[in-house]
Amino acid sequence: MTTPPRLEVRNLSRSFDGRAVVDDVSLTIQPGQVTCLLGPSGCGKSTTLRIIAGVELQDAGEIHVDGDLICDTVYRVPAERRRIGLMFQDFALFPHLTVAQNVAFGLSGSAAENRARVEAMLDRVDLRRFIDAWPHELSGGEQQRVALARALAPRPRIMLMDEPFSGLDNRLRDDIRDTTLTILKDEGTAVLLVTHEPDEAMRMADEIALMRHGRIVQQGAPYNIYNAPIDKQAVAFFSDINVIRGVVRGALTDTPFGQFLAPGIPDGQEVEIVIRPQHLKIDFDRNGQGPLPTAQDGTPARGVVSRARFMGNESLVEFRMDHDGSTIKATVPNVFLPSPGKPLWLTIRRDRCFVFPVGD
Repeated sequence: MTTPPRLEVRNLSRSFDGRAVVDDVSLTIQPGQVTCLLGPSGCGKSTTLRIIAGVELQDAGEIHVDGDLICDTVYRVPAERRRIGLMFQDFALFPHLTVAQNVAFGLSGSAAENRARVEAMLDRVDLRRFIDAWPHELSGGEQQRVALARALAPRPRIMLMDEPFSGLDNRLRDDIRDTTLTILKDEGTAVLLVTHEPDEAMRMADEIALMRHGRIVQQGAPYNIYNAPIDKQAVAFFSDINVIRGVVRGALTDTPFGQFLAPGIPDGQEVEIVIRPQHLKIDFDRNGQGPLPTAQDGTPARGVVSRARFMGNESLVEFRMDHDGSTIKATVPNVFLPSPGKPLWLTIRRDRCFVFPVGD
């Protein structure tokens, strides 16, 4: 017999004032799996989380935990009985309770059992020494780890996390995310993480559900979402993009960078060829004459440097292209800061381009 997923959401919908905020959302999460709801602000991520948590009612759809129905439009298990943990951007620690009392807040065992669980969870987040401290005596990162310990202390089957790390500085955020991920995996907790930051989703998620206008438009492993995006907006959500337009003739599109395949797109259809800056190649050997390009790199096209900036581990160079005056961005490893006005030849990695019909 097949084991049901820890969390299964079926066709969830919710509207406010006639506007669909959550529109037919479905997803499944297994024990120990981290799924990220990724999308821009206002796309319905937090509302989806609130419905699963039981603090918001859906207009349609069902929620199942370990195969059991916990909520539809008629039947509803109260939020406090769902064994679902919550973590939000604000740590929401009780200022009048000690660290130990905060972590023990959701526990229902004996005093001895609760104390043992509190100590065990504080050991996991390396804060045992602060067991009798007050929240105001802790740093932001320490407060976040206490919030994690409190959320996990009752052994929730599912953890819902809504932008939980956005209030931390970058260096601390990485440390706390890694600690959190390790503990959640060890506990076998199914995690649904909401974020609008692609880097966070790529770092933490086993699966990403890309959300837009209340709907999940693409779902899969981070590698697949990044390397096989469904449309131009999906590419742009993860990185800067360059866009070159062309028209399909015989499943090919002519551009200043050579011909690009456009399989399955009818003749006469205008398309957008989308490429990330890191997949443009500067042809340093060409200088207008050099060797012929490879089939993979296509035809070189000339541009003039408009500006260059060092970004830490790479340089971002912007070009004004000779063929149409458009701006194209390229990233180059390490330090490369050519002077404005310098002409250079560029090629495009054909195997790293995405071709989408205009209007899709």
